[in-house]
Amino acid sequence: MAIWEQEDDRAITPSTKVADLLAEYPELEDVLIGMAPPFRKLKNPVLRRSVAKVASLRQAAAVARLPVGEVINKLRAAVGQEAMMAEEPGQDSAYFTTQPDWFVPRRVVTSIDEREDATADEMPLKRVIHEATRLREGEVLELVTTFLPAPGIDIMKAKGFRVWPMEEEPGLIHTYFSKSPDR
Repeated sequence: MAIWEQEDDRAITPSTKVADLLAEYPELEDVLIGMAPPFRKLKNPVLRRSVAKVASLRQAAAVARLPVGEVINKLRAAVGQEAMMAEEPGQDSAYFTTQPDWFVPRRVVTSIDEREDATADEMPLKRVIHEATRLREGEVLELVTTFLPAPGIDIMKAKGFRVWPMEEEPGLIHTYFSKSPDR
């Protein structure tokens, strides 16, 4: 992974939040949306206020299944900034790992399917957090999405939950959450 020093607060980097990017460079909305279908959700004001505030460009690239360098360099070029990252493989591979020992399918007690959710205009993370806090030791919560919920995965890990996303088929991600034993 490329690491660099940047003094300019306006510089577009992998850690830049999507909301900050669009506040500073509103003209990049169409560039982002043109990169990948999941970014079309930025047109939804509710999702834009919620997801965009927590999602970094690194996470957005993982959601879109694009190399982070490609996303950053394209955005930087659109506003006249010099390219800064070499092309790298998609960052989503960091999220997909082998099945962990704690995951047992019969332990799934709740499933949230964003494809069927009547509140699809809201970020499923709120519901995931609510349901996950109700889990008992060993129980598992399932989230089914049409995209890799990278920001939500990182938030839940930071809250001390065990998380395992699995791509059942292209465009269908099952993400499982469980309380860590020390929680």
